[in-house]
Amino acid sequence: MQNKVKIAVMALCYTPVALAQNTNNTEQKQAQSLDEQAFTFTEAQLGEDENMSQNVTILNSSTNLFASQAGYLFSPMRYRYRALNQKYNQVYANGAPLNDMESGQFRFSNVGGLNRFTRNVEFALPFESNNFGLNSLAGSNNYDFRAGSMQEGHFVSIAAANRNYTARGMYTYASGFNPRGWAFAGGVTYRWAKQGYVEGTFYNSLSYFFGVQKMWKNGHSLSFSTWGNPTERASQGASTDEMYWLANDNQYNPYWGYQNGHKRNSRVINDFAPSAILTWDWNIDNNTKLVTSLFGKYSMYKGTRLNYNNSENPQPDYWKALPSSYYDVWGGNNIGNDYNQWLSAYNFFTLSKANRQINWDKLYYANQSAAATGQDALYYVEAKHNDAFNMTLASTLTKHDTKHSVWNLGIIGQTNNDRHYKTMDDLLGATSFHNVNSYALGNYSALSDQYQYDLNTMGADRKGALVQEGDVFGYDYRIYNNKATLWSSYTSNVGRVQLMVSGKTSFQTMQRNGAMRNCMFADNSYGKSGVARFWEGGGKGRITYDAGKGHVLALGIGYEWNAPTANTAFAAPEMNNDFVNNLKDEHVFSSEFSYQYKGSWLQANINGYYNRLDHVTEWQNFYYDDINSFSYLSMTGIEKEYYGVELGLKVKLTSFLDLKGLGTISEAKYINNANGIYLNSIEGKYVTETVYNKGYRDNGTPLTMGSAGLSFHQNGWYIDLNANWYDAIYLSYAPNMLYGGTMSKMGYVDNDGNYIIPEQYRGHGGWMVDGSIGKSIRLKKGSLNFNLMVSNILNNTHLVTGGYVQSRSDYTINTTTNTTKARVYSFSKNPKKFYAWGTNGMFQISYRF
Repeated sequence: MQNKVKIAVMALCYTPVALAQNTNNTEQKQAQSLDEQAFTFTEAQLGEDENMSQNVTILNSSTNLFASQAGYLFSPMRYRYRALNQKYNQVYANGAPLNDMESGQFRFSNVGGLNRFTRNVEFALPFESNNFGLNSLAGSNNYDFRAGSMQEGHFVSIAAANRNYTARGMYTYASGFNPRGWAFAGGVTYRWAKQGYVEGTFYNSLSYFFGVQKMWKNGHSLSFSTWGNPTERASQGASTDEMYWLANDNQYNPYWGYQNGHKRNSRVINDFAPSAILTWDWNIDNNTKLVTSLFGKYSMYKGTRLNYNNSENPQPDYWKALPSSYYDVWGGNNIGNDYNQWLSAYNFFTLSKANRQINWDKLYYANQSAAATGQDALYYVEAKHNDAFNMTLASTLTKHDTKHSVWNLGIIGQTNNDRHYKTMDDLLGATSFHNVNSYALGNYSALSDQYQYDLNTMGADRKGALVQEGDVFGYDYRIYNNKATLWSSYTSNVGRVQLMVSGKTSFQTMQRNGAMRNCMFADNSYGKSGVARFWEGGGKGRITYDAGKGHVLALGIGYEWNAPTANTAFAAPEMNNDFVNNLKDEHVFSSEFSYQYKGSWLQANINGYYNRLDHVTEWQNFYYDDINSFSYLSMTGIEKEYYGVELGLKVKLTSFLDLKGLGTISEAKYINNANGIYLNSIEGKYVTETVYNKGYRDNGTPLTMGSAGLSFHQNGWYIDLNANWYDAIYLSYAPNMLYGGTMSKMGYVDNDGNYIIPEQYRGHGGWMVDGSIGKSIRLKKGSLNFNLMVSNILNNTHLVTGGYVQSRSDYTINTTTNTTKARVYSFSKNPKKFYAWGTNGMFQISYRF
């Protein structure tokens, strides 16, 4: 196991949500805690693979039953609130925004292990009032990381699980304020697995937190907190149903294999993001408060992958090795020997587990043989890095004009320097490698510059720079982001009516700075690009009416325009300085109607929402068969709709037994065809295409969900049992398979010349039953707690949690005659999928004193 570091991130800070008829101040007091069981359940379930959906949303609400339960109940299926990308869920710490400036996202798995310190959190749904910013489309979270806000006392826990990790130990301490106004808090958590739930994975993570706060009697307070969680973990890869069938295991993982009899994973993530925040609170008077926070973070992310050079793809589930590449199992024309070849391949894959995994020893032998004849490495492990430095200054003035109204005014300044580069992690026994584009070697003469990744270091012999382990190659560039934001909100109660209005304006810049002079763009890759500048703005409003007797109605409407994220703004950042053509601000219209009832034995809420986005920009990078090259695709002018209905219900059957119900039916789809332009990476030219994706849905989260559960609580016992239904789970589509040119070659054209758009793949849905049982025992000093949480009790392993359609074609092209020939193997019928884990759980013992 390599000793490198992994994901960690931030601390977040939250103040109490203003309820429908409540504009109480957000003084430093402990916010309503996120249930310990709920958060532990969620963070242990979260996948942390870059190939899985990272857009899980953890959200809560003190008034909305659906939002308060859905985040952790549906986390095994990678639930995203209203199917929105996680960039639409803004996360804060002590009022300072924490989302990555380049991608716009915050990964909640980064705060795994810190759940004792993230319990003080204010959640604000899209149209709820708050004191830290304009609510995002998928809501906003604000964590309070002040030492004085932590629950006083000691906390010790140990846990055993069969999830990402198998063991966890935790210790935390918070002093509270002493007579001199000092408060201290700190803790460590260690999570470990020699092998996680999925074979070939491991987990090694140490999380830490330290905070100190000083409060003066003149209304001033200063707090400092720092945290991080260096982590090393191995990943799981998606595969096709054919491979799952051959392995007889829906958790088959193609990323590992045996080396000298030991398991080795090719996709290892090391991540460390040491973070710190300094917060000054000033209670100017009884009705006015100023909160100012300075946040800093330096994140170091490294992900390895096995690659190859002028040789066959070494992945064990590579399509050319599969039985269906010899025999058309879909009913095509087969000849006599095809079945025998299919049977031979089938026998090979089913003979032993080793045959279905990476053969590391074979790769070493091939490299050593090549080195003996002076050749470069045929196989190697590369590492993609993303190192980012971020500084944020945020200040918010909160003024209670009257006991029924509150006004907030805030200013935020952010800067981010993000470096992307690739290094040679392991030459696998080879002695040399050169910094050249091996895909382009066959297209140009030996003395050509057209396959050089860096003309500045290629050398007089034009062989490219010699690359040894640890050296940078392929690409090396930085993305600079700077942003300034001014926002304000006002909430007022007038009789039975509450009015809330909020708005923002921002200015953002982004720029690329290349450290390599790419041969395809010799004059447009090395050094700084131009600067893209964007104005942002928008506002929201909500009116809430308390009709009395527990009935509350609310209507919210918003409109804003936001800059595209930097990770979609550049056409091919690994190769050149070009911005995407037709790059525009994204426009967002949002609306919501809600009804809530709260009585002595019944609590219910129903929400209907409609969101419309236009001028959306999306970006992908993938291998495209038609050009025998990797391509960089930008899709612009996208229009999308998100709408649906959410229902939450809680019935008090007895004083100790509740019946709970949740459900949502939603849509998240493209409503027009995208304008596509892709870069051919071996020719350095752009090609325009229409992507016929109208009617396709966002992927990676169920659009239809329901849950029915019972909750028992008496005499220190807590028992919950939930049956959850999932449906409308769409897989990620391959845009190149929806190009007009591709569909013509595939024969997807009717007699009138219209394209026959293939249906989007859906994953298999169904039921999953989850439960938990806990007991709390009060002792003379403190309390002892036992908790068992079990997911997928009925072991339904056929539920699809996500996946993608492969970007490869069902045909080959004769470049001389420009004709196509159908492949035996059908990529279009073999999407790669992830399946839900079978029965898994965690048992925890904790002592609080």
